[in-house]
Amino acid sequence: MSVYVGIDVHRKRSQVAVVAEDGKVQLNKNVVNGSEPMLRLIGDLPSGTPVAFEAAFGGGWLIQLLEDYGFEAHLVHPLRCKAIASARLKNDKVDAAILAQLLRADLLPEAWIAPADVRQPRALLRHRVSLVLLGTQLRNRIHAVAADHGYDRSASYWTGPGRGWLTELDLPAASREIVTDCLAVIDGLAPVIDRIDGELHQHAKADPRVKVLRTLPGVGEFTALVMLAEIGDISRFGSARKLASWAGLTPTVRGSDLTVRHGHISKQGSAWLRWVMNQAAQTAKRSPEFAAAYAAIAKRRGRKIATIAISRKLLTRAYHLLAQMQATGTATPPQRP
Repeated sequence: MSVYVGIDVHRKRSQVAVVAEDGKVQLNKNVVNGSEPMLRLIGDLPSGTPVAFEAAFGGGWLIQLLEDYGFEAHLVHPLRCKAIASARLKNDKVDAAILAQLLRADLLPEAWIAPADVRQPRALLRHRVSLVLLGTQLRNRIHAVAADHGYDRSASYWTGPGRGWLTELDLPAASREIVTDCLAVIDGLAPVIDRIDGELHQHAKADPRVKVLRTLPGVGEFTALVMLAEIGDISRFGSARKLASWAGLTPTVRGSDLTVRHGHISKQGSAWLRWVMNQAAQTAKRSPEFAAAYAAIAKRRGRKIATIAISRKLLTRAYHLLAQMQATGTATPPQRP
């Protein structure tokens, strides 16, 4: 008899429910997170047993465990799992059992589980972004300290003359300490980011899809790598519209009877992909390919909405490039007109 497993994952412990094919709950226990405790509960289940679990902080170990031991992993889309959110009695036991029952009934709203060869580059790219953002925060902090004491300069703060200017500022002891500490961390981040950039460059050289995506205006090596890491296998999207919807770049729609209202973009899906497409659009909107479209939309709807529109156009072109490349098996980027 087939069984179905639902796991309500938390930071330190998880609730595991096993449901039989007839819907009867065979097991519903709380367990400490970790491979050994989890395998003591489900390790004897046959290979290929379906297991459902919600996306949660620190859930990577569970995905790896299920893949290593031959379980059929199903990642639940938390925003679409209304059966749990609307339950009158809501606790870990109920949540785990509902996940298993939805899996048994084939009613589980699923999210994509990225394979291991995608998860690792994606983690490295996100790590690089977080380090760059940290450096930006520290630079902004130094600007704020200088402005707070009435100092500013039109040129850069971070070149040789700029560093000398910062050193000569007449600042109170605490403010001087903040500037010195921020500069020290910024200098410490630079070699780390350079090392990661070297690793990412090697990944880019080995992936012909990067070369194809770089034919798009505004898309450089790093942007192309982020796009590939977030999108994964392009064949999982049936159309460019579905990819744009998954990236949260399509408007929300509210319809009733003959009335249909279109709202702002949904902002669901990969925030990283949406962010990097918006960054690329800042350059692409000035290119000959998109400048006219950007100007026309900006005149009607404003510059922010026009930039989002260019982001979607870029993503649509990326979809067709990747889909064509996968269909033909070629690694040669098309020539620009």
